[in-house]
Amino acid sequence: MTSTPREPTVLSATTVADAIDAPEAASPGAPWTPVPLLRASGLVKRFGAVEALAGATIEVHTHEVVAIVGDNAAGKSTFAKIVAGVLQPDGGLLELAGEPVSIPSPSAARDLGIATVFQDLAVAGNLDVTANLFLGREQRIAGTPLLHEGEMELAARKLLHQLGARIPSVRTRVADLSKGQQQSVAIARTLLGQPRLVVLDEPTASLSVAATAEVLTHIERLRDLGLGVVLISHNLNDVRAIADWIVVLRHGRNNGTFRGSSATNEELIAAITGATRADGHLEAYRG
Repeated sequence: MTSTPREPTVLSATTVADAIDAPEAASPGAPWTPVPLLRASGLVKRFGAVEALAGATIEVHTHEVVAIVGDNAAGKSTFAKIVAGVLQPDGGLLELAGEPVSIPSPSAARDLGIATVFQDLAVAGNLDVTANLFLGREQRIAGTPLLHEGEMELAARKLLHQLGARIPSVRTRVADLSKGQQQSVAIARTLLGQPRLVVLDEPTASLSVAATAEVLTHIERLRDLGLGVVLISHNLNDVRAIADWIVVLRHGRNNGTFRGSSATNEELIAAITGATRADGHLEAYRG
């Protein structure tokens, strides 16, 4: 597979703030097209004798949330790690906007416009919200080692406002935020790299009802911005509420794809447990 990363962009805090204010940032981004933003075809991943993925096929378009559900060891997180560049597939094809790509590392994923939020969030509790948003991308005053704190705080406020996140202050330590607010910070951080695709691994796990509702609103906002979103979750009510499509994985294989608007818990549970079998892949449901 050949990699075709986007031209690297060096963002200053001012550039980020301007991009957030731009009209195109407030309205839907790339239009829906028949060509998937991401298509993973026949993915295979083995860990010794264990086959975590055994030919899974998943596709995601712009302006779309695709949820991946399944029992433990179904291959959900393995798929997320492959798309994020953490793991390399043993077989299959990855295509981004119709072009074959390889994703050999997380940095390569970022260059391709793929952002991932894993279940552990990887936020720094001892740092404030702004420092977490710019972690690893700190902006400095030209010619000095000093941080451009004012510009980063301005960009942080605008970014959180764009996402609709309810954070009391960008100077608040992340450790002092609720779990739901910490998840909001992690999701907001993905937007700094101006991604095309966002992968969320169990974003509502262990959240209260109110915090879950807020996170689902953030996911809707990502879709409204024109991004493709992959949502991995065990919560069927959450995915039915937010997903355009729900893909069921069982033992690393596709076992059904359902419209989020019409799927029932009974149908999904039957596919997850293997009570029903469906060999069709996602494109069979888009006609």
